[in-house]
Amino acid sequence: MATFTKQILSGSTDGKAIKVAATATAGTLIHTGSTTTTTLDEVWIYAVNTSASSVKLTIEWGEATAPDGNIEVTVQPEAGLVTVIPGLLIKGNATALTVKAFAATTNVICIHGFVNQITV
Repeated sequence: MATFTKQILSGSTDGKAIKVAATATAGTLIHTGSTTTTTLDEVWIYAVNTSASSVKLTIEWGEATAPDGNIEVTVQPEAGLVTVIPGLLIKGNATALTVKAFAATTNVICIHGFVNQITV
């Protein structure tokens, strides 16, 4: 039977927002997956744009190779929490997969979220 454990994003300090400082690959670290192959990380990511202009956000999903691992979204200004990653899975790997982010403007996108770690 699978077990579920809710955790903060590994790139977060005590559950606080992760400010996206990077403007190009390799992005700001958001989360590092497990190195156990029987573990799945169900990742939920929300973004807040604190600027007065729309900002393009790129999530590097598991790898930085475009377009294979990139998810792009334009985050509208002052729109509150915008769902960016709705529970997508990363499987444990001997070399841990990572989720990173970069934005068109530095330090205006803040990432919030959590991980449901599933052990099968």
